[in-house]
Amino acid sequence: MESSSARSGGSTRREATRQKLYEAAVTLIAEQGFSATTVDEIAERAGVAKGTVYYNFASKSVLFEELLRHGVGLLTASLREAAARTDQEGGTKVDALDAMVRAGLVFIDRYPAFTQLYVAELWRTNRAWQSTLMVVRQQAVAVVEGVLREGIEGGEFSEEIDVPLTAAALVGMVLVAALDWQAFQPQRSLDDVHSALSRLLQGRVSGGR
Repeated sequence: MESSSARSGGSTRREATRQKLYEAAVTLIAEQGFSATTVDEIAERAGVAKGTVYYNFASKSVLFEELLRHGVGLLTASLREAAARTDQEGGTKVDALDAMVRAGLVFIDRYPAFTQLYVAELWRTNRAWQSTLMVVRQQAVAVVEGVLREGIEGGEFSEEIDVPLTAAALVGMVLVAALDWQAFQPQRSLDDVHSALSRLLQGRVSGGR
């Protein structure tokens, strides 16, 4: 049997290889589309043999499905950590939502190709991974829903709030605003974009006090 250290080393190497494949796949697919991207190209971009791709993933579709799980999993974790950190610091639920907005912007700024790909796939209905996409989307939205519900229970938010729709709207606002920032207003800083969205979140766009 392998020692625990040997197994750990093998697992670490495999995760590093999978990370290379994720990065190669998301960049290529964002550039030229899923259908036009081949396994050969993914392997070449990742710097591995073609057989390594199939060793880690049964097919290109499976690789893409796991890529969606991986990427949205990272986003969900960052949102959850932002909310938990705000709670530990004694912040309000509005503060938690604001921290999650910033965490989402940081994620998108770090992984722009994945974000473009994810948003594009949300509008497609004929993909084999559609059910997986819906599941991982709900994981991210559910974190925001949880904060909204806690705010309602604590009397900070109105009971009239439609929690699922409001949570989806907040996530969508961050995704679309961030993509618009990167594509059309790249001169803006992350702080600029966060400040604008923060004002929207806190209802301070009308000039009222």
